[in-house]
Amino acid sequence: MRGWLYVLPALAVYLGFAIWPALNTLRLSFFTWDGILAPTWAGLDNYVKIFQEQALYEAVLHGLVLIVFFSFLPIVAGLLMTALLMGKVRRGMTFFRVVFFLPQVLPLVAVGVTWRWLYSESGVVNQFLDLVGLGSITRAWLGDYDLALIALGFIGTWAMSGLCMMLFLAGAQKIDPALYEAATLDGAGSFSQFLHVTLPGVRKEITIAGVITTIAALASFDLVYVTTNGGPAGQTNVPALLVYRLAFSEGDIGGASALAVVLTVIVVAIVGLIRRFTREAT
Repeated sequence: MRGWLYVLPALAVYLGFAIWPALNTLRLSFFTWDGILAPTWAGLDNYVKIFQEQALYEAVLHGLVLIVFFSFLPIVAGLLMTALLMGKVRRGMTFFRVVFFLPQVLPLVAVGVTWRWLYSESGVVNQFLDLVGLGSITRAWLGDYDLALIALGFIGTWAMSGLCMMLFLAGAQKIDPALYEAATLDGAGSFSQFLHVTLPGVRKEITIAGVITTIAALASFDLVYVTTNGGPAGQTNVPALLVYRLAFSEGDIGGASALAVVLTVIVVAIVGLIRRFTREAT
């Protein structure tokens, strides 16, 4: 009983600020409401309307593309940085760890504003391309119809790689050093040790990183809103941005709630597939 008393404050906060709003969103998804007048019962009409919108399918597709940049590439980069940093202790390793993890500490709004300037026509990215003789491909990257989503994705890669690295470093430090000694005696080089000792040892951390970064990709809003606001011509629209527009631009709280519920189901389904795949791999 005493243990529950210690848990009760945190449980009350969680119920009040996480569970109750989620249940209230589910309830509102069955009503037509503009946020001012009294809501009226709509049944499944909001869901029918949502699934008839082509913009939803395009936004979900964009979210799936962002998974590659927010999840797959950061995991690969995190593993690479882990391989470089977990070896023999050298001067300055703490500095490099802080630098790699710094993007995760910064607010995404600040990150978005900074990268919007970096990607601009006179930004650092184009200045660098001019410097190396690739001035012919310079452009306003976030305004390019074909490349805006990819440019946005690389911001996510930059932001998420440090988080993956810290998770993998924490997992690698739990590996028994005797395994590395045995591998060395067997003649395994650094790459073989990483492939056959480190990688299996951080498999759980890889799963955690995959779940966190996938949720970040599918639920991304602030970064997209600050950098492109869904443009150009809807090429970077994501479901969370559509939820915001329905609620605050069109005053359709019921439709926004229905879309939020659909987005939650999509996120849970994809995360479930990731966990099942990694569990079967072990």
